[in-house]
Amino acid sequence: MKALVYRGKNTIKLEDKPKPEIEDPTDAIVKIVHTTICGSDLHILQGHVPTCKEGVTIGHEGVGVIDQAGDAVRGFKKGDKVLISCITSCASCPMCKKGMYSHCEKGGGWILGHTVDGTQAEYVRIKLADASLHLVPEGVDEKALVGVLAGDVTPGKSVVVVGTGPVGLAAILTAKLLSPSILIAVDKDVGRLEAAQKMGASHKINADEDVKAKVMELTDGRGCDVVIEAVGVPASFELCQDLVAFGGNIANIGVHGAPCKLHIDKLWGYNIAITMGFVNTTSTASLMKMFAAGTLDLKQLITHEFNLQKDGEQAYATFGAAAQHKALKMIMNTS
Repeated sequence: MKALVYRGKNTIKLEDKPKPEIEDPTDAIVKIVHTTICGSDLHILQGHVPTCKEGVTIGHEGVGVIDQAGDAVRGFKKGDKVLISCITSCASCPMCKKGMYSHCEKGGGWILGHTVDGTQAEYVRIKLADASLHLVPEGVDEKALVGVLAGDVTPGKSVVVVGTGPVGLAAILTAKLLSPSILIAVDKDVGRLEAAQKMGASHKINADEDVKAKVMELTDGRGCDVVIEAVGVPASFELCQDLVAFGGNIANIGVHGAPCKLHIDKLWGYNIAITMGFVNTTSTASLMKMFAAGTLDLKQLITHEFNLQKDGEQAYATFGAAAQHKALKMIMNTS
């Protein structure tokens, strides 16, 4: 089968790999129909994820059809359409019982496309003893809720999202569902700011302007109740510290490859909370219901479509130069 394989820093290659086989009775083999590229995949290529070793098929999001199911699999059978979760859980260890599936102690967490072969291939082997698959017609990206829910977005609060790439835009889409009083988008990319406004942002600010002054003007000098960092660079995290209101929340969902400064000399008396972490997929079922009902329109995030076998490497080149190509989320089809 064909697969997109990580071959060291800034190198990805389309290669032939053997089709995976059932190894444990809780395994299933899924024929991938659609997969996509996540910002985390770019971080792997940039060398920011040393736990991902050369030779791994990357990708951790996908939709497919069950090709084979192990003897212990219940509730799924050959031919079922499934959404593959980016997080695998055993559902029984202490962390999973807390709902922190990303920190599963029994070999789960973020493993697909990270420590084991992932979804950017024709087939992938996954475990089904963990509720990591759900019947759904299309993929739902749930990472943004690390910012929206952990950041405590509730009706009437003021919210600013710093960074309007796919993750930031997903944060805007989901934050909008919770009726904030004001929803501000910040970015340098004019095209992405326009997309953010179409998806629900009430205001947009170019990052080349005086962002702090603009936010303070829009919030009567208070700052925002919830500040969501969706870039993953030190400058954006430091900017977020300038935008938060007394008693507010800074929710980091960007993947950082370098240390950031925490201005505790300024913030020690602000009574704020700072949250960050992997997505735990605890809201996937709710999001799928919203998607099925048409409440959550994720199709507007898709700007490009590729074929995994014909132009998978080109998909990465396009996504890596997102501003040039006006790329948001992209779909890769396996046939």
